[in-house]
Amino acid sequence: MIRTTIGACLLMSLAACGSDNGPDNVTPVTPSPPAIPVGAYDSALAFDKTKYTSINVIIDGVNTPVRWYKEVCYVGKPVLMAATQTGMFGTSTLANPQCGYQSMNIFVPESVATSQEAAIYFAVNNSGWMASYIKASITDGATFNSSTSNVGAAIKAGYIYIDVATRGRGIIAADGSYPGKAPAAIVDAKAAVRYLRLNDAAMPGNANHIVVNGTSGGGGLSAALGATGNNADYLSYLAAIGAAGVTSTGTSILHDDVLAINAYCPITDLGNADLHYEWLYNILNTRQTLGSLPNSSGSSTLMAKFVAYQATLGLKNSSGVALTATTMLETVKQEVIRSAETYLASGGKIPGLGEVMTYSAGMGPAATTKTYVNDWIAVDNGTKKVTSLDMEKYLKFVATQATLKTTPAFDQTGLTVTGATGESNMFGTSTQIYSNFTEYSWDNNDVAGDGIGYKDTGYSWTQYAALSSTNVLAQVKLINPMAYIGGTSTTSPYWYVRAGTRDRDTSFTVSLNLSRALAADSKVQDINYRLAWDQPHAGNYDVPEAMAWIAQTLKAAAAKGL
Repeated sequence: MIRTTIGACLLMSLAACGSDNGPDNVTPVTPSPPAIPVGAYDSALAFDKTKYTSINVIIDGVNTPVRWYKEVCYVGKPVLMAATQTGMFGTSTLANPQCGYQSMNIFVPESVATSQEAAIYFAVNNSGWMASYIKASITDGATFNSSTSNVGAAIKAGYIYIDVATRGRGIIAADGSYPGKAPAAIVDAKAAVRYLRLNDAAMPGNANHIVVNGTSGGGGLSAALGATGNNADYLSYLAAIGAAGVTSTGTSILHDDVLAINAYCPITDLGNADLHYEWLYNILNTRQTLGSLPNSSGSSTLMAKFVAYQATLGLKNSSGVALTATTMLETVKQEVIRSAETYLASGGKIPGLGEVMTYSAGMGPAATTKTYVNDWIAVDNGTKKVTSLDMEKYLKFVATQATLKTTPAFDQTGLTVTGATGESNMFGTSTQIYSNFTEYSWDNNDVAGDGIGYKDTGYSWTQYAALSSTNVLAQVKLINPMAYIGGTSTTSPYWYVRAGTRDRDTSFTVSLNLSRALAADSKVQDINYRLAWDQPHAGNYDVPEAMAWIAQTLKAAAAKGL
């Protein structure tokens, strides 16, 4: 007679096992494996690989068939938006108020439709940190030149191209609230990444090979996405919109880190961007020289605060010298020289001192051509070297070809001295139109009745920041890559960052600091940073170079098993 052992009983139900005098030849019962955790909305976020429209585009004269998966909603609980939205480009009526700001258009070249290894080119389109409604960069019959269009180049290279819509500042929900407050744009982008990871086996492409592309606010979003991979700070926000891989208990079972960042003129470090701006354009009296000093005391205050802020970062320049306010101007100068000499080495020509420089002002159809007498850089076009660079005249040139922003440059709303708005409506609660998010603007808010600042609340910024109910400080941190680089997040290992040498939309010191922080992060394997010669506040002007970097990055990642 065969009897079960106590150990076997532990693997069986009590009834089956019985007592020591139980039945002969009892067959042990195999226990059920523990339940595999699933995201609360994962079943509703399954990708349907059959639901696409076949289109054709022409790239470099060659017909290229593409599968278009239209407006794929990447969250389980999208925020219902007001059908009519008013933004910087006027008033629009939404065709998809339910998920038009939380969906993506996925374009798959037919040549890689069955490939699980194709890279994913993930384009975020939130200019100025504004909400970005779903767009289609690729349409049937469209024509592309792969040397000038990053869209055409990505499809030609066999990458899956994705247009990602996100919430952002200024958007209004159907209930009248403002659901685009920070960190909504980053949370949405993370949710889109999670959707791709959830459906990796069902979709064409490799969700571990995501390259994020963005310009301006999109550059800032790209940088934040690359710096905050898998960080738990975002879980509650992801749970609120039903993101993939977030369980009903609020834990994460999916990753939202990305492989590579391709960011242009990133508007980032917003909590300190006003300090950066006033320091750069006051250190050599640029504002005063040009008569662009509407708020002299504010400029001086913010400039002085930059000195202390920069010292706290503990960064070093590429020569290993501490990157402080004392060494910053020379570091910027060397970056401008490097930009010019890189341009010369590529075959470019720079007019000599006293000669006329021609450049484009503005963007898109509104762009115009302007001229400027070069009085700030001397080069030897034969040896392709810069022989001298006058920083005082250079900064004057930058501020002349595009008028400087007022003071403060970013946290402007609520200060009658500015007459502008800036990014203030990105902060505050979902019921507030805006909130000041910096000490200077909060303490100097002079608009009565807006419920913001010392005059309305009776709290100084220091007192307000100490309140347990203060959400603004968390918002500022959650969109700032500088707060996460070098920490516990899964930082993207590959970075390509560009800012134009004529870009006055934010200080050159912002992208420079970003690059030096990344260079000090052991998780970063490549930081390809440069000021782009003679470029304004713009992006994707160097398509062949950027695409070559992406191809090299993908090859390196594959070799490392990433």
